[in-house]
Amino acid sequence: MQLAPLGDSAVVVSWPDLAADERRVAMANMTNRLREGLVPGLIAVVPAFVSVTVFYDLLSLKCENESPYVRLGAIVAGIAAEVRNDVESKVGRVVELDVSYGGVDGPDLIAVATQVGLSAEEVIARHSGAEYRVEAIGFTPGFPYLSGLPRELATPRRATPRTKVPAGTVGIGGGQTGVYPLESPGGWQLIGRTNAVLFDVARPEPALLRVGDRVKFRAATAINPPTAKSDGEVCHPSDYKLRRDAGAGLRLVSAGMLTTVQDLGRPGQRAVGVPSGGAADAMAARIANLLVGNPEDAAGLELTLLGPEIEFLSDGLVALGGADFAGCAAWQPVRVVAGQRLKFGAAVRGCRGFLAVAGGVDVPVVLGSRSTYARAGIGGWRGRALQAGDELPVSAQPREVAGHWWLDRRILPAYDTVPKVRVVLGAQADEFGEEWHNSEWKVTPQSDRMGLRLEGAALARRGGGELRSTAVTPGTVQVPPDGQPIVLLADAQTTGGYPQLAHVITVDLPLLAQVRPGGGVRFEPVSLGDAHQLWLARECAIGLLRGGLVGKIR
Repeated sequence: MQLAPLGDSAVVVSWPDLAADERRVAMANMTNRLREGLVPGLIAVVPAFVSVTVFYDLLSLKCENESPYVRLGAIVAGIAAEVRNDVESKVGRVVELDVSYGGVDGPDLIAVATQVGLSAEEVIARHSGAEYRVEAIGFTPGFPYLSGLPRELATPRRATPRTKVPAGTVGIGGGQTGVYPLESPGGWQLIGRTNAVLFDVARPEPALLRVGDRVKFRAATAINPPTAKSDGEVCHPSDYKLRRDAGAGLRLVSAGMLTTVQDLGRPGQRAVGVPSGGAADAMAARIANLLVGNPEDAAGLELTLLGPEIEFLSDGLVALGGADFAGCAAWQPVRVVAGQRLKFGAAVRGCRGFLAVAGGVDVPVVLGSRSTYARAGIGGWRGRALQAGDELPVSAQPREVAGHWWLDRRILPAYDTVPKVRVVLGAQADEFGEEWHNSEWKVTPQSDRMGLRLEGAALARRGGGELRSTAVTPGTVQVPPDGQPIVLLADAQTTGGYPQLAHVITVDLPLLAQVRPGGGVRFEPVSLGDAHQLWLARECAIGLLRGGLVGKIR
């Protein structure tokens, strides 16, 4: 067994010396044991292909005079020793999916058949005649990466990915096959479609498949299309009735460029392919919430570059953190009264602001969070960015600011147009030279909440072959084949197969969230120990702020 850090908040466990079947048993046993909830500080467990990644909370590990990484490593090693001789306790289920092959459901079937030298009928027979195993779930919520594709059907991905692949589409990507659970972009060869719903937040287990399950496809002459659901049914549990106190809430007069409901995210859902999400600048969200007397994880509004105009339907208290927007002073509580409008102009500095509202925005909790994940249409307000006319409920909490005081700006992140962010080295860092952290990288307009796309002198990877997908996290710096790095942000996928160059440390993630397209980023490698010390120092500072605000907001 080997251990390796994934940034400063996760440990990757792998078994490179075991044969495939033995490794699968070891992974299953480790995953099952970790999910029993006996390990302090454990946030999520993500099995994928040849590894299990364990995400942890530094503070909850309660390490005294010991590295959190070493502490968690010792716990994992102890569990590995305990389960070494166990027989796999849970044999994967067999799930059968009806598939309509070819035609509009599988537009690439003929191209695949031509490339592999078979007829379309032979491709269908061999694809539906095999049994597959779920090796990982990622890319989008519920997306299964399936091994077991007959070798003769292996087909390279499309040179130009499609911008829109329908939900339920079955595809081939290299030596793997899989099913797109949601409508999304995709570069796999599309050979058919199933009407099975692979991901549904209304189910007790949202993902239809789990790692270790076996999958069989049955060729069907036709399938009934999935029953369409209303916007609310897709986004919210069916038994949830929207709460709203009379007169409490806010209305969007105009929506701005991109305004969404966010909190601190849903990290416990990574194993089913759901990103941690939440506010891109979590530090801004935490401080803004404290400034209005909220819990730090209360839901508020994330503003991007050009803010909205908001009408308040009741008296309240708000605070803006993160970027500076024209129309509202940042980092201080502001009284609002019923009928008042606040118009946020363009961001004067930074990229994203977080508007906290006393009591918190009271939208439904979906998979443990109120955060919007627009790609899957879940969370927030109807699973999407806010629009003019939307009215959002607020848990009415009239609060007053006591006395005259101000926030010590030294607690705030060192925002900059070209920040130097600190990183710990990634698993493939030694396959690249050192020029990447001696250079300034430009942030391109293609950047979004999933990640910052960087532009500069292309990085060339020395040697190395195809990589198995493994867990990634906000802050992971990946290097795709074109050599232009991508730094993952809050809505990033949960697994990835590109080389991992580095991981931005937790305390510097807010700096990334505030870099605009056209801005830049520089990297500075630090040790894992330094990253943890900086994390602890930041939490100490927030603790002092939390204590100092006692009695100031009431």
